[in-house]
Amino acid sequence: MSDSNGMTVAISGPNGLVGTELRNLLADAGHESIGISRSAGPDSIEWDPLTGIKDPSSLEGVDALVHLAGESIASGRWNEALKQRIVDSRVVGTRSLVQSLKDLTQKPRVLVCASAIGFYGDRGDEILDENSPPGEGFLAETCVQWEREAMAAAELGLRVVCIRIGVVLSPKGGALQKMLLPFKLGGGGVVGNGRQYWSCIGLTDLARAIVFCIENDQMSGPVNGVCPDASDNRTFTKTLGKVLNRPTIIPLPAFAARLVLGEMADALLLASTRVEPKRLQDAGFEYSCPDLESTLRHELGRD
Repeated sequence: MSDSNGMTVAISGPNGLVGTELRNLLADAGHESIGISRSAGPDSIEWDPLTGIKDPSSLEGVDALVHLAGESIASGRWNEALKQRIVDSRVVGTRSLVQSLKDLTQKPRVLVCASAIGFYGDRGDEILDENSPPGEGFLAETCVQWEREAMAAAELGLRVVCIRIGVVLSPKGGALQKMLLPFKLGGGGVVGNGRQYWSCIGLTDLARAIVFCIENDQMSGPVNGVCPDASDNRTFTKTLGKVLNRPTIIPLPAFAARLVLGEMADALLLASTRVEPKRLQDAGFEYSCPDLESTLRHELGRD
């Protein structure tokens, strides 16, 4: 499918926050992208996350496969049913996608599969890189299973990258979008004791990092998708207030977060995960926004 001018990249979750940004970046660079979604279309491939690609031959000759699809972990208060959907959408979904590649004559050269820094669990101020062991808890256990299914594609001859994505910063969606209104109204403040590390990355740099992993043959295995400047929640709060020129004086105590969100509060807001992107840096990836303030200014259009 590719020609001398570019690659063809198939993307599951093509219309999500990251998928949309990635498709735009690929188009700007002269590459073609094909969506993998629940309904077929002129530029999409039909699949069911539980059963795989409807017509696997539609992936014949695709240069790269980027797997981003999965149930949102912040779509609602966690209960057993939602947690099972989160696991199945990632573990079973990845397994079915990899199995769809088995009989292809010309398989993709590389699979870049989303994972998450939830792999490391709640680790305080411990500095974590790709060689650090997994942590404990629901998200860590899910990520371990998720990456195991992705790495099975290596047995089919694909180079596999599991990009452990941090908190994605963008006003278009995710955590930052939800924070903007209360912060703009002067209602922003630290969460819990404010000492927990939030390892973030701007949406622009995340999409660039995924393309970097596609294009560089040295990239394989786990890769931390975060910016080099991991900040604690208190620093994040002050920096966002500075960029927005708003006060940050109304805290969200840990007990209140747990009251509203339950288990999800401990996993997403109160857990401390201090991650460094060692493999991206060692490979020479150049961040457009290497620290929190520059990332927030760029993503919010306040450069």
